[in-house]
Amino acid sequence: MLAATCVLAAPTVAFAKDPGGSQFDVGGNNEKNGGKTLESHIVYSGSIKGSTGHTSNGFTPVGDWSPPACWYEPKWNPAQFSEAFRSQWDIPHASGVGEAYAMAKDHYINGQPYKDFNKSQTGKGLWWDAVRDKKREESGDPAAFACDTATFWVENGKTPTVENAVTPEILAELAYNRINVPDTQIKLAPAEITKVNLATWAWLDKAKFNEVSVTASLDVGGVNIQATTTAKPISLKLEPGTGDVELYPPSGECVMNDDNSIGEPYAKGKADKIPSCGVKYLRSSGNGTFELRATITWEVSWTGTGGVGGNLPNGTFGSTQAVTVQEIQSVNR
Repeated sequence: MLAATCVLAAPTVAFAKDPGGSQFDVGGNNEKNGGKTLESHIVYSGSIKGSTGHTSNGFTPVGDWSPPACWYEPKWNPAQFSEAFRSQWDIPHASGVGEAYAMAKDHYINGQPYKDFNKSQTGKGLWWDAVRDKKREESGDPAAFACDTATFWVENGKTPTVENAVTPEILAELAYNRINVPDTQIKLAPAEITKVNLATWAWLDKAKFNEVSVTASLDVGGVNIQATTTAKPISLKLEPGTGDVELYPPSGECVMNDDNSIGEPYAKGKADKIPSCGVKYLRSSGNGTFELRATITWEVSWTGTGGVGGNLPNGTFGSTQAVTVQEIQSVNR
């Protein structure tokens, strides 16, 4: 690895144009951003945020885990790397750049350890480079700048030992970050205005809340791997917006039924029954409303090339809806 003080300012070779970033900075995802196509080779398909024409609803991982903010992908064959390297170094020799250029030449051209960009190994491997998640990079997330290993060579059929080099599991984690889930607008009965001490039934349409999945694929120069990440709704958490309530069940956590629905639709004749999922408000909302928050927990698993797979942290996504609670008016005769 090259000396960090001169050549490894960030994920790759040098600081030719941006002392705070990578010489070969390729961005973070395969999407349009400001008219510029970022250069990750990973392709995403399935229930992707923003791809359905509806609101992009990405869930939040439970706990302190998060998908990678940077990772490494195969980027160039030797000739491509040579061209990219020389074009990036074709700049006026500003202060300090000459020394860095000399060290980079030694590293990739003069045999310390690579000679002439490994052109003698053409067809036997690829150069790998770091990629950043663009949104996390732009937000200044330090994790986006953690991939600071210089551009490195990987022989065909070999698995890089560098942390966060793309594997099926890394692809699955990146796919996690792009899953789009439905809005959690629950159905209520009474629907818009309920009464004090009257049980309000809550449920979710089982036809809407099915599994959703995203597949991440990488196919570059003989490196062909993919992973599919799948999210399945498992429970609904009700937060009624006030403490003056009775919840059904008392935990407010409504679990999935055997038929993959959550809760039970209200029907005529059930007025005196206790709902399996719902809330009873014990006081009026006055001239305003209570903000009822409904949060779905999604169980996440993945499968990938080679029959590998496993689980990823559960994710949650919620939304709020206004509930009007009125006093029951009585008439004395």
